[in-house]
Amino acid sequence: MGTITTSDGTQIFYKDWGSGLPVVFSHGWPLNADAWDDQAILVANNGYRAIVHDRRGHGRSSQPWTGHDLNTYADDLAELIDTLDLREVVLVGHSTGGGEITRYIGRHGTSTVAKVVLLGAIPPLMLKTDTNPLGTPMDAFDAIRVGVSSDRSQFYKDLTVPFYGANRPGAQVSEGIREGFWLWSMQVGLKGAYDCIKAFSETDLTEDLQRIDVPTLIVHGDDDQIVPIDASARRAVELVKDVTLKEYAGAPHGLAQVARTRTSSTPTCSPFSEPDPLASSRQRVRLALAHASGVSRDPTRGRQPPDSGRRGRREPAHRRCQGRRRAAPGLGGDARRDDTLDRRHFQ
Repeated sequence: MGTITTSDGTQIFYKDWGSGLPVVFSHGWPLNADAWDDQAILVANNGYRAIVHDRRGHGRSSQPWTGHDLNTYADDLAELIDTLDLREVVLVGHSTGGGEITRYIGRHGTSTVAKVVLLGAIPPLMLKTDTNPLGTPMDAFDAIRVGVSSDRSQFYKDLTVPFYGANRPGAQVSEGIREGFWLWSMQVGLKGAYDCIKAFSETDLTEDLQRIDVPTLIVHGDDDQIVPIDASARRAVELVKDVTLKEYAGAPHGLAQVARTRTSSTPTCSPFSEPDPLASSRQRVRLALAHASGVSRDPTRGRQPPDSGRRGRREPAHRRCQGRRRAAPGLGGDARRDDTLDRRHFQ
């Protein structure tokens, strides 16, 4: 664990576990690096170097008055990568963190990047507009601002319900998971938390997605109530050239931490071919990240020129997993979609 000091004097806290090829994790709002601990330990225990930072204003990083926007978040990430002299990086981002790593590539390119994983991520654009009719209305984000500015402690407790899908029949979300979310959330400064709402809701990342020219895995729950899948993953897959989309039927926004999915008994809808039908979604996401981290030591292997590949394709309706629910409105290459993880795509 350590800190770096950015060009504007902000201290960024980070964890640095293990050794080997680096996997850099970016967390969602309003959390911090601790939200990635399960995945970071798995990666570090399997021969990779896990690096996880607290975004400015969050967790143990400084709480500056300015800079709570995706451009600055991306530049902070660039300074972390440069300071640690990282190469062949696997970038993993959840929610706002997915926007951060996407904007990083838009601003800084992929010279240090080998692979990208977007998990429940916000790109291309969350806000509903004339050109983004599937997005979330501004009223929803205004409600978040009211909640954060008036009684953020209670707001964060209430947010755990849709975040982890605790309001769905059969959901198994422990009080410990919800309390952990609240604890991490209360560590973000009020100014940073408030300003970040505009950053994650109104930043258009369409062009940044189009600049991704390395193999990319997009993982999303189709019952995500925070970042609804139709306006995010299913649009992003049409913009990234070399991409695989993995959908979890019935999974919520916080799918990396929930104890079990409601689809554990339907393995054909799982993106992993595990023999244990009771394997938790948490374990499955951890497995995906471990497999996605299996990058070649040849930094040019698997890369595609910027103009190569076809846009993402949607498979015919009759081949999709059955029984999916349409996600509720949020609060806050050659694409492949199949039922088993194509490990070759990430090796």
